[in-house]
Amino acid sequence: MDSKKSDRPDDDRRRLLTASLGLAAISVADVDAVAGTSASATPEETTTPDGEITPAVIAGAERLAGIRFSEEERRTIAKTIDEQISIFATRVRAGNMPNSLAPALVFRAMLPGRTRNPATPAGDPTRIVGDVGPLPESDADIAFAPVTTLATWIRRDGLTSERLTRIYLARIERLGSGLRCMITTTADRALAQAKNADRELAEGRDRGPLHGIPYGAKDIIDVEGLPATWGAEPFRDRVAKETARVIERLDENGAVMLGKTSVGALAYGDLWYGGRTLNPWDRNQGSSGSSAGSASGTAAGLMAFALGTETYGSIVSPSVRCGTTGLRPTFGRVPKSGVMSLCWSLDKIGPICRTVNDTALVLAAINGEDPRDPSSVDQPFTYAPDEDVRGLRLGWNPDWFKNASEDQRRTVEHLKRSGCELVEVELPDLPYESLLVTLYAEAAAAFESLTRSDLDDALSWQDPEAWPNTFRRSWFIPAVEAVQADRVRREVMRAMARIMDSVDAVITPPFAANLLLITNATGHPSLVQPVGFDTEKRPEGITLIGRLFDEGTLCRLGRCLEISFGIAPKRPPGT
Repeated sequence: MDSKKSDRPDDDRRRLLTASLGLAAISVADVDAVAGTSASATPEETTTPDGEITPAVIAGAERLAGIRFSEEERRTIAKTIDEQISIFATRVRAGNMPNSLAPALVFRAMLPGRTRNPATPAGDPTRIVGDVGPLPESDADIAFAPVTTLATWIRRDGLTSERLTRIYLARIERLGSGLRCMITTTADRALAQAKNADRELAEGRDRGPLHGIPYGAKDIIDVEGLPATWGAEPFRDRVAKETARVIERLDENGAVMLGKTSVGALAYGDLWYGGRTLNPWDRNQGSSGSSAGSASGTAAGLMAFALGTETYGSIVSPSVRCGTTGLRPTFGRVPKSGVMSLCWSLDKIGPICRTVNDTALVLAAINGEDPRDPSSVDQPFTYAPDEDVRGLRLGWNPDWFKNASEDQRRTVEHLKRSGCELVEVELPDLPYESLLVTLYAEAAAAFESLTRSDLDDALSWQDPEAWPNTFRRSWFIPAVEAVQADRVRREVMRAMARIMDSVDAVITPPFAANLLLITNATGHPSLVQPVGFDTEKRPEGITLIGRLFDEGTLCRLGRCLEISFGIAPKRPPGT
């Protein structure tokens, strides 16, 4: 991937999404225009007045499916295809299925016969380490402090959750509209939670390091009775009927929800019905997406941390753009119940923070199985915050860094000097772009009713690479290709398992070598963090990829880089 692509992660993702499937969304009425063997067929030869499927229609469909049949085979298909169409019609007549209803086939990131094998097998991720200075007088200094520091000040220096919450609410009032990073601010709810947190702490009830800490939640995450608009015009009046399990867990840990952060419409990009969410480091630039507001608001000090989600880059990409630290957990570690589904076998929820240890605190709180999410699993999360990186085997490939910045290249050398063993790894030659077929097919199924009802026309982003066109053209993915893509996915999982058997983690620029697509499909965890700035003084990041359910090793490596590179305390101008 060249440096221009690395600087524009959204453009890179759109280019891949647009180019990887050579399927056009062509209507049945137009198939004679694309079927080479029936180019001269008249409309009467193509369909009968009552819409009967003819051999000419089958010939057109062959172009979409990437296969070719004989004329006799087409006639036989045309005579029998009504049975198949009837099956589809019966299902459609049964009514719309809720977005939350997952398929019966459930993806598991761990291959059969394998078990969790972490390079960091022990440690308490909620333990706070390091020296914390005294409570500063400046509200801004308080707002930008890490969660670990805020937790200490609350217990040691008299900082109240109510004061901290009011600081963040004031910053949202002052800066939020300019960044367009909040869809709904829940001030009354937040202050009630903060006062309750202070009362409980005064009574000696301590729920842990997130007790009293304010955060933002991406607006595809439901909280009963509150708007959850998914950033999309057709759903801007939607009110949630349940509360997502991740919100319940944060409530149980005493955290304070400030409101719902902006999300690119239906979890793609940084454009929503309120406009484009901006990068606080450069307000001429969008924050990238789709966890657009979570990254922008955290980077600008409007919240202590935020929840993001990722299907294909939606934590990694905005974190790189906005200079936040994002932890995309192993698929299934964090339950998705009560969260908008885009792609049931790819969606993940994770924290977006300002420091590595903060991501560990949040992940520890939201980790664990929930029976409402059939893909969720129960796996321990272990991380020792003060453990060094000596002896860890770090996978890398020089080709991935050919177009990397100097700061990105320095990360490899720094970890080597810190005691890591560098191991050169190579990805096998596999049809990785086939992995996108699963995303396309599941996303089109998740939003079938939007397409059928033409409500997709209400979405403001209607470019060829936007969801409306992607949903439409995905109707022409053959079922056989969807199954074959799943088989490719299994082979890619095996390939990644072999690589991870030889190393404890992998380091790469965030958008190199298809690794973003590959690891989202295999379910491997990823930590992305800032390590420098480009010539325009915008953040540059690096990605660490770990073994399945071994986020603790990523945090060890990330912590080593964070201490050395010193980027985490930096603040965007004007914040």
